[in-house]
Amino acid sequence: MAVFTDSDQVSRTDGRPDGRPEASAGGRLLADRAQLIGTESAFKMGPHIQRVESAGHRVIKCNLGEPDRPLPGHVREEVKRQLDADNTHYCDPQGILPLRAAIARDMGSRRGLDITPDRVCVFAGAKPPIGFTQQTYCNPGDEVIYPSPGFPIYESFIPYVGGRPVPLHLEEEAGFSFTGDDLEPLITDRTKIIILNFPSNPTGGVATKAQLEGIADVITRRAPEHVRIYSDEVYEHILYDGAEHHSIASLPGMAERTIIVSGVSKSYSWTGGRVGWAVLPTAKEAEQFKNLNINYISCVSPYNQVGAQVAIESPESAAEIDRMMAAFTERRNLVVRGLNAIPGVTCHEPKGAFYVFPNIDGLCERLGVHAAYAALPANIRETTSPATLFQMFLLSCYHVALMDRRSFGAIGAEGRHFLRISIATGIEELGEAVARIARAADDPNGFATFMKEAEPPWN
Repeated sequence: MAVFTDSDQVSRTDGRPDGRPEASAGGRLLADRAQLIGTESAFKMGPHIQRVESAGHRVIKCNLGEPDRPLPGHVREEVKRQLDADNTHYCDPQGILPLRAAIARDMGSRRGLDITPDRVCVFAGAKPPIGFTQQTYCNPGDEVIYPSPGFPIYESFIPYVGGRPVPLHLEEEAGFSFTGDDLEPLITDRTKIIILNFPSNPTGGVATKAQLEGIADVITRRAPEHVRIYSDEVYEHILYDGAEHHSIASLPGMAERTIIVSGVSKSYSWTGGRVGWAVLPTAKEAEQFKNLNINYISCVSPYNQVGAQVAIESPESAAEIDRMMAAFTERRNLVVRGLNAIPGVTCHEPKGAFYVFPNIDGLCERLGVHAAYAALPANIRETTSPATLFQMFLLSCYHVALMDRRSFGAIGAEGRHFLRISIATGIEELGEAVARIARAADDPNGFATFMKEAEPPWN
């Protein structure tokens, strides 16, 4: 079960100190760039979960960021009507006009912006514009500043397009947010893209308007006009305790350089619908993204686009989101309280998204994880972490699936011992998951046995 490594992460090296692969030998099957792209480890966990389940164990799955609620009925019925009407053919690669108009009105009204439909582009989810943005704006050597921990695709694409990754490390004591003072030292004359993600995956951090004003001030002073801000706002409706969502695009001078991204997966519990969108600074830039759609996917399913339009425009949607947030709030409170009761664990209370991000440094020390990690060969330590070892111990022996810190940005993550737990599952299962984590945290003998019985090169 040699599954402790994260060798597919973008920070891996194949014999070169800069992380690039060795020169391609004649006859090699894969292109060099294929070795430079990472992955999203939440999906990589699937085979490991299946292995445990095939042995007869029930795994509590807290690894995927997928709301457990069904698609709201009014949206589902509209998709059915569109299928019955045979709205199943090619459509505008930029997105059908009624949906783009709905997005422009909704995004604009809530941000105080005048957005026209020709600046909107619709994608197969909110993930494609991450790569499209880097492909569109980055030349080799250009720098991309991104939050770490952050959504893993931010980091994984950068070497693939020849860029240089510049992680902005988010600190627990700052609520996993950051200020303009944190950003300023990272901006250079090679900066091309600055990625923001509020509310944050995986930490749940939320930015105040004052913080964004400070960030915008630094960008205005330090970054040339051709630098683009990528503002990932896909969790914009998932907020707790009266927190408000603010977009940097709403601030003076920022709309002209900001790409605003959102979609249906989180707010409307529709991960399989694969409808996301971006508001581009100009119609010309939206045309470029449309062309990438043409090259990659042709277009997004029109029947789902109409469903997305209904989700945005229907007054029924707000009530559905409120019900989801009531459940998430109860779950968040339960999990944070339970984790903070475990010796060696501290857990910040998130203000947005549906994850908790506990610090397990003390747990790893108490359980012997740090010592086990230190005993691994140097080349193996480069591809794993103490949190990864605990993650796989927890899955294999206590049957809880969650994510390690390294899965959300490996570059510079050494010495940062966190886990991400998705609370997008039932409250009873979450309660059981916390209880299992507590038992695992008090089982040094079980962890030692786990490490000894692992397949080479671990023993």
